[in-house]
Amino acid sequence: MEKVSTGIFGGSGFYKFGENISEVKIDTPYGITSSSIFIASVEGKRVAFLPRHGVDHIYPPHKINYRANLWAMKELGVKQLFGPCAAGSLQTQIKPGELVFCDQFIDRTNGRKDTFYDGPVTTHISCAEPYCPELRTIARKSAEDLKIPFHKTGTVVVINGPRFSSKAESKWFSESGFDIINMSQYPEVVLARELEICYMNISLITDYDCGLEHEAAPTDVKSIIEVFERNLSNLKLLLFSIIKNLPPDLPCSCKETLKASRFND
Repeated sequence: MEKVSTGIFGGSGFYKFGENISEVKIDTPYGITSSSIFIASVEGKRVAFLPRHGVDHIYPPHKINYRANLWAMKELGVKQLFGPCAAGSLQTQIKPGELVFCDQFIDRTNGRKDTFYDGPVTTHISCAEPYCPELRTIARKSAEDLKIPFHKTGTVVVINGPRFSSKAESKWFSESGFDIINMSQYPEVVLARELEICYMNISLITDYDCGLEHEAAPTDVKSIIEVFERNLSNLKLLLFSIIKNLPPDLPCSCKETLKASRFND
């Protein structure tokens, strides 16, 4: 099986990436992945790509097998993982078409399988800094060079879905100071951290969420996908640049997440 060090999860509207693509299927202890994994050439490097909703978008966010997807990436040797996604803005200064490189999350999901560590070895990882700061630094430089509008940090509140928020919920999130809203970032980021994979989110802002008065029309899927597809070229250009500039190893602590996390160590 071909080994790769870089992986990408495709989000809504993002189902293929790269050239010279080969397809692999990986059995995991947690069931099947959202689709086959497509290993492609990107900027002279081999990259693993997996659409988290499936190639035909058959898995809504609350039904994605996040554990299987992450485990498969780890099996392939992935050390640096990117999780682009569509997201709604909760703040007027974050505009549709812009990108946000999240550094924090708020979990408002329920019932999702969100850990690999169900015992017998009790494990408590730190999530103070859930997203890899070194990957964000590389992404910021690439976005600046490409003149793509972006926000260098942001807090994403993750709701369970599949429904969108009520106006009251959206206003609550906005007034709480959260920046954007999404349905798939949790537990993806946490599971990557449990596997000591450097993980970075790139949120493509598709709309203002419904709680922003005078800014937001009611959210609908068709409009979200239209905005996402119009800006997908920017996302791909950014990923090409980031991958080109990725070093073989990063001076971060992501790969040491499990150190001092085990109750019985």
